[in-house]
Amino acid sequence: MSKSIKLESQAVTLALKTIPQWLFVDERGGLIKREIKFKNFNQAFGFMTQVALFAESTDHHPEWSNVYNRVSVTLTTHDVNGVSNKDLDLALFIDEITSKIA
Repeated sequence: MSKSIKLESQAVTLALKTIPQWLFVDERGGLIKREIKFKNFNQAFGFMTQVALFAESTDHHPEWSNVYNRVSVTLTTHDVNGVSNKDLDLALFIDEITSKIA
């Protein structure tokens, strides 16, 4: 397993050009977040299940909440107190899943 390295805010801003639905927030050392709206609760829960399986396989887990058809996701790497490549990889996966079901 590779060690996470904190990305500078400029690197995160540049990376977010490829995942424009995500917002960089300079709090808690840096994080990215996104809210996703689905057709219904089942779709939102199915999305969360897919992400949970991926997150477990990569040992990198999102901070998230679900209210009916909305899922709010926050990504940050606690080990480095900020955004790392692991967060960007998870954001890309989330976007891929979302594009197929939302």
